[in-house]
Amino acid sequence: MSLDLGDLIGVDGVAMATRRGELSLRVDDWTLLAKSLRPPPEKFHGLEDTETRYRQRELDLIANEEARELFILRSKVIRAIRRWLDDHGFYEVETPVLQPLYGGALARPFTTHFNALDSDFYLRIATELYLKRLIVGGLEKVYELGKDFRNEGLSHKHNPEFTMVEWYEAYADYEDEMRTLEQLVSYVASDVGYDGDIDFAGTPWRRVTLQAAIEEKTGLNVLELRERDALVAAARDKGIELDPTETWPQLVDDLLSKQVEPDLKDPTFVVDYPVELSPFAKQHRHTPGLVERFECFAGGMEFANAFTELNDPDEQRKRFEEQRRQLAEGDEETQPYDEDFVRALEHGMPPTGGLGMGIDRLVMLLSGRASIREVVLFPAMRNVAPEPPE
Repeated sequence: MSLDLGDLIGVDGVAMATRRGELSLRVDDWTLLAKSLRPPPEKFHGLEDTETRYRQRELDLIANEEARELFILRSKVIRAIRRWLDDHGFYEVETPVLQPLYGGALARPFTTHFNALDSDFYLRIATELYLKRLIVGGLEKVYELGKDFRNEGLSHKHNPEFTMVEWYEAYADYEDEMRTLEQLVSYVASDVGYDGDIDFAGTPWRRVTLQAAIEEKTGLNVLELRERDALVAAARDKGIELDPTETWPQLVDDLLSKQVEPDLKDPTFVVDYPVELSPFAKQHRHTPGLVERFECFAGGMEFANAFTELNDPDEQRKRFEEQRRQLAEGDEETQPYDEDFVRALEHGMPPTGGLGMGIDRLVMLLSGRASIREVVLFPAMRNVAPEPPE
């Protein structure tokens, strides 16, 4: 019987030297463990076709040692995050993936049908609202690390199924969460032996307001242009074309993501967002019209988002109503009204700081990868008919 290089065999034998003195193995018995019906990837060059690497990750792992090392790194990053949070008094919890009402972010959901309940359910877009209900219940430091799902486009920074860690702690605010994020990411980078160009260890990280960050790059003061048409016209005068069908919050987000984000290489906190962009953040303690929120950027992309959490149920109702108005204006990525969450707030949620961090994007930063598909074992791909076995 001939054996293919891909066959798995179990061998029973002893070490020996051949007549020419070469160290070898004298086989007394062997057992075929698994038969390879397909040839393995070519050994010298490895597996180079990107499409095949993503669709058949097992072949990528067989052929490319670098791919195996990358996903071992990912595992170490997740382990280090859990260790840091556990060591700092957080409790890991689990909340529903299938939810009767999605919420906690501005995104479109995936919809499914729950046969036993004869109801439509949604794959969660965030864990935020359930975790804050646990804060109300007296679990004062909680986190969840798991999958979220957002029915949005594919890009080098976004996979519709992605991994997030969210944590919430009572008696904290967004300033506290900046320090927590600095400490955690610096610890993780050191723990996994990061030696890239981004300076995660040099704390405190830079802080800049959203208004200043956009004005620095575009010359537009978005806080003085709080009407859609006025902002579109002013941007056109600066040579920047904005989509006039978008809402004002969408336009501001576009300016941030397209004009500012690509140039933020070292870790940077962009802080103090307009209330229209942040339905769950607490009003700014000094500046009307703003909320206490930050997003953290590095390597030209956002990888964390945090608030001083809104804990006033009356104000939360008002924000939900504003989201309804934005939906009527055509913004599909709005937060639906969640009466269960408001009722929880009516029992009293202490002042709370909360943060969400994208695991996939953090691994991209720590591994120097430019595409999220590189760091996800099985990224979303368009369906193709599988080849039949030969």
